[in-house]
Amino acid sequence: MTSGSLTSEEQAVLDEIEEKEVDFLRLQFTDILGTVKNVAVPARQAEKAFTEGIYFDGSSIEGFVRIQESDMRLKPDPETFAVLPWRTDDQAAAGRMICDVINTSTGEPFEGDPRYVLKQALDHAEELGYEVNMAPEPEFFLFEQDEDGYATTEFADKGGYFDVAPKDLASDVRRDIIYALEDMGFEIEASHHEVAEGQYEINFEYDDALTTADNVATFRTVVRAVAAQHDLHATFMPKPVPKINGSGMHTHMSLMKDGENAFHDGDDEFDLSDTAHSYLAGVLDHAPAICAVTDPTVNSYKRLVPGYEAPVYVAWSDRNRSALIRKPAARIPAASRIEARFPDPSCNPYLAFAALIEAGLDGIERDLDAPDPIRENIYEFDEEKREEYGIETLPTNLGEAVDALEEDETILSALGPHISEKFVEAKSQEFEEYLVDVSQWELDRYLDTY
Repeated sequence: MTSGSLTSEEQAVLDEIEEKEVDFLRLQFTDILGTVKNVAVPARQAEKAFTEGIYFDGSSIEGFVRIQESDMRLKPDPETFAVLPWRTDDQAAAGRMICDVINTSTGEPFEGDPRYVLKQALDHAEELGYEVNMAPEPEFFLFEQDEDGYATTEFADKGGYFDVAPKDLASDVRRDIIYALEDMGFEIEASHHEVAEGQYEINFEYDDALTTADNVATFRTVVRAVAAQHDLHATFMPKPVPKINGSGMHTHMSLMKDGENAFHDGDDEFDLSDTAHSYLAGVLDHAPAICAVTDPTVNSYKRLVPGYEAPVYVAWSDRNRSALIRKPAARIPAASRIEARFPDPSCNPYLAFAALIEAGLDGIERDLDAPDPIRENIYEFDEEKREEYGIETLPTNLGEAVDALEEDETILSALGPHISEKFVEAKSQEFEEYLVDVSQWELDRYLDTY
């Protein structure tokens, strides 16, 4: 497997395919809604995939192209190659590469590819002299399956925050998930039971924003696959069970400049530089519109309510977790960062990161000043006190979030004209369908009464 037109990284992938006797390749990409798609090809097509690309019909993918312009091409990124770890002994080895989507009519990157959108945001950061690091914390639930293999909402265990066995009965599942992730190149930092029954968190090491977005997409796939091997259903739905904590994806962010953390300033009360304050202010300023992207489902707003540790107030703090953005404690200067606490794991990570980054960069370019931090528990504020502090709230539903997005030129520009149009269209339709539906709650409350 050699070719003079291959890069050294591509040749290394071909060598690994041969060494590990990989028979099939899954060429993955992500649609606008964040669903991972893939085209499976025999491993012998790997060289062709690098040199010519693999063609597919883009008209069948949510929000991609119209039927009359459907031919698209996948260009695999060799740095994302990994052997899938969950095959059985009698199955052939399969590999995975994440791809960029190319418009065959122009030969240019397809503007409807979420990975391209994030790359554009990172190019903007680079123009300003910055590299962007991200570290998300995606939470998830594990539920039992019924006898037909369908998901229920019966918890896999009865544990609580940081519990251990016997209450945390799913610790073996998490162990197998971690092993699978490590086989695919993840650096796992910690794993623990979350607040709600059947809820968990596995933290992996921060990386540049593009690698991290790829990792989020891979993480969700691995968690689901390994859970299914244990006859469990893993879900990243933000609020699958009412009246308990939902699942978030707290996202830590920092900028690097000339090899140094551009967010750190030891002379500042909060160890945050002027750059960090302006970035933070930009995220707060655009938070309502960002919310449509980082919390993109009707169900997302069942999580974003007071009383369940999910932030709904547009403020920041260096101490408590009731604010939208928190400045976590950092042991060393290189670890200075801010944490956006409102995203949830149902989001498209490429679009979510792009929206957060462009909002922050807008704050830097406009030299915005961050408001004073709120060190009190905002959940305990009444409306009068929130008004006194000038604290606004996030949208209360998907419809309000989409309205905010349509009015925010910075976040619309971050998504690009193609994705912003298709995204707004899809999410508006989703909310309209929700509004005309009749829920079980309504039937239980009203059917016998009226």
